[in-house]
Amino acid sequence: MLHHLTNPIAAATPSRRTFLKLTAGAAGGLLLALRLPGSTAQAAAGDSLVHPFLHVRADGSVMVLSKHLDKGQGIATGLATLVADELDAAWEQVQVEFAPANAEVYKNLFFGMQGTGGSTAIANSFQQYRQAGATARAMLVAAAAKAWSVPAGEITVSAGSLGHASGKSSGFGEMAGLAAAEPVPAEAPLKTPDQWVYIGKSFPRLDTRSKTIGAAGVYGMDQRFDNMLVAVLARPNRFGGTVAGFDDSAARTIDGVSDVIGLPSGVAVLAKDTWSAMQGRDALSVTFDDSAAELRSSDEMARELAELTAQPGLKAHGEGDAEAALSGAAKVIEADYSFPFLAHAPMEPLDITVLFDGSTATFWTGAQFQTIDQMVAAQVLGLAPDKIAINTLWAGGSFGRRAQPDSHYFAEAALLAKAWLDKGNAPRHLKIVWTREDDIKGGYYRPMMAHKVRVGLDAEGRIVGWHHRVAGKSIMIGTAFESFVVKNGIDETSVEGLGNTPYALENLHVEVHNAKTAVPVLWWRSVGHTHTAYVMETMLDRVAREAGKDPVAYREELLKNDPRKLAVLKLAAEKAGWGNPLAEGRFRGVAVHKSFNSYVAEVAEISFRDDGTVKVEKVVCAVDCGVPVNPDNIKAQIEGGIGYGLGAILRNEITLTAGEVDQSNFDSYLPLRLTDMPQIEVHIIPSTEAPTGIGEPGTPPIGPAVANAIAAARGEWVTNLPFSRSGLA
Repeated sequence: MLHHLTNPIAAATPSRRTFLKLTAGAAGGLLLALRLPGSTAQAAAGDSLVHPFLHVRADGSVMVLSKHLDKGQGIATGLATLVADELDAAWEQVQVEFAPANAEVYKNLFFGMQGTGGSTAIANSFQQYRQAGATARAMLVAAAAKAWSVPAGEITVSAGSLGHASGKSSGFGEMAGLAAAEPVPAEAPLKTPDQWVYIGKSFPRLDTRSKTIGAAGVYGMDQRFDNMLVAVLARPNRFGGTVAGFDDSAARTIDGVSDVIGLPSGVAVLAKDTWSAMQGRDALSVTFDDSAAELRSSDEMARELAELTAQPGLKAHGEGDAEAALSGAAKVIEADYSFPFLAHAPMEPLDITVLFDGSTATFWTGAQFQTIDQMVAAQVLGLAPDKIAINTLWAGGSFGRRAQPDSHYFAEAALLAKAWLDKGNAPRHLKIVWTREDDIKGGYYRPMMAHKVRVGLDAEGRIVGWHHRVAGKSIMIGTAFESFVVKNGIDETSVEGLGNTPYALENLHVEVHNAKTAVPVLWWRSVGHTHTAYVMETMLDRVAREAGKDPVAYREELLKNDPRKLAVLKLAAEKAGWGNPLAEGRFRGVAVHKSFNSYVAEVAEISFRDDGTVKVEKVVCAVDCGVPVNPDNIKAQIEGGIGYGLGAILRNEITLTAGEVDQSNFDSYLPLRLTDMPQIEVHIIPSTEAPTGIGEPGTPPIGPAVANAIAAARGEWVTNLPFSRSGLA
C-alpha cells in the first residue's frame, strides 16, 4: 500500500495558510499540498503533482500521506484522523501512505527538516493536516455547488458524501475531478471542537489489519526484489576499531555467497539470502586494528563518571546560591546515582535496501530522519540530494535508534552500492541486514550517566538548596545538531528536566561534565528524562520522608505554580486511592514528570516475590497531553512507555569488558517478561490546549515510582541501576 510520489517542485511565494490545487493525472481526483513557510512549491491545474498531503481519488478513497515515520506509535492513523475530521470523510474510505523525502514540503515544523522524533509528530502537524482536510472539503463543496447550480452554503458533507435538500447527492470520488479545477480557497475555516467527529474519540488504527495478517512489504525487513542480494557485515568488536585485513577465501565457498566487499565500517558478505550471508560472514577471517578503540570496561567508565561528579563542572543552571543555602541548612541529604548504557532493541533491527545506477539512488527502509539520510547518502555517492529517493516503510520499533545524526546505516548502504558498481557490476538491489546481535553489540546506546545530588532542608523540612551534578557523554556534541542544541558546552539533553523543573525550588544549581568515550550514544525513548526524572523524583520522595511529610502532599506544595502538573498528580493519586490502606505486602510509590510538553503522573503498587524480587502489580497513570486526538492510542502509548521503562529499570544494561560488549541478544539483554507487566490504568485529562507529545512521556515516571514504592517498603532507594544489581529483579 506504500505509494511514493517523486515529482519536482516549482517556484512560488510562500504562505503558511495557502494550499495548492493539483490534478491527479490519469487516476482522476483531487490532490492538495500545503505551502509551508519558506516553501517554493506551487502548481497550476494540469501541472505535475507536488507532493500532496492528501489525495481524494476517483474511487472515493482518501489517501493521506504521512510526513512522519510510523514505527508503531500510531502517527499515521493520527494524521489521517485530522484530515478525515475536517474533510468529513467516512473512516472506512481513509487510507495512509508515507510521503517521499522532500524537506520543502514535508518538513517537521519544529525541526526545519523532515524527521520524526521528540514526540513532535502530532504537535507540529495538528493545524497543518486539519487545514489540508478543510481545504479539500471546501473545494469539493465548491465543485458540487457549481455542478448542481445551488449555493455552496446549502450543501452538506457527511461520511464521505455531499448532499443538497433538492435530493442531489454525490460521493467524494464522483466530485473529485471537478473539485481539482476549483480555485484554492485562501482560507478554509476549521471546525470548532464541538463539531469534531473523530478527534477526541477512539478509532481503529489503519495499520492493524495489515500487521496482524503479516501483509507483504509492510516492514523493511520484508522488502524483496527479484535478483536482490542480502549483505551482512563483520564489524570491529570494539568501538573505534577498524579492519586491518581479511581473508574471504572460505566465505566465498559458502553456497549462496556472491561476493565479499571491504567497507570502512567492516566487511560485507553478499549472498542470495540472509542465512547464506550470515554463514559466509562466520567463515570470514578478519583482523581488526584496536589502536584507537575504546578498551575500557564499563565498570571503569562508571568509576570515572562518579569521580567527575565530585568535581565542579560546566554550569548548566544557576538560581540563587545553592552552596550558601546548603551550608546553612538544618539537614543535608546526599546521594550518588549511576545509570548504565541502554540499547534500543526494537523488534525489527536495522535494515535498508538500496538501488544505485551511478546517477540516481533509491532506498527502502523505515527512515526516521529523511532529510539527513538523504543528504548523507548524496554526499557518499557524489550526487545532488534530489537524486536520492527514500521510500519510507513501516518500522518495527525504533525508540530513537533510526533517528541518527550521522545516518550511519544509510552511509553504509550507499558505500556498499557504490563499491558494487565500482567493481564493474550492473546495478542491483542490495539489502543490508543487521542481526539482533549486530544491533545490540553495535550501539548506539542511551549514554551511561552519573549524578551527585545534595539537598538542604530547613528545620521545617522545606528545601532551601539543591546542588546537582551530572556526568556522561553528550548525545549532541560532535553531531550536526551541536550548533543548534549545545550552548556554552551544555547539551540540554543531558540535563533536561533538572534546571527547567516546574518544582518551586530556590537556590537550584546544576552542573554537567561531558565525558569522552568511543562508545556511540544516541537518544533513547525520552532521552535525558530517562535519568533526570529518576533522580529528581526519588530525591523528592526521600526529602519528603526525611521531613516527615506525605510524598504526594509534599509535591503538591512544590507544584503550586504549575497547575497542569499538579492536576495530573492529584488525579493519579485519587484514582490510585493514595492514602487508603493497602493489602498486606503491597506498597505504593509516586512520581510525576513533564517531558515533551506533556504531564504524566504515575502511582506504582508493588509486592515482593518469595525470592525477594519486586513485582509491579499495578500502575495508575494520569496524563495531560493537550487535545487527545485518539484516546485509545494515547493509552496504548502510555502502556508501552511504562513497559519499556520498566524493562529498563529492572534488568536492562549494556556492559563492556575490555571494550567489547557483553550482551548480544534477548537472552543476555533481558526484555520485560509477560509476568513482569503490571495492570495499567490510564486517565486522560480533558484539554483544549494544543496537542503535545505522547510517544515518550509515559516512560520517565515509571522508574522512580517503582523505586519510591520499594523505599516505602524498605526505607532505601535504589540508586545503582538496573534493579537486578540490588537483587530486586
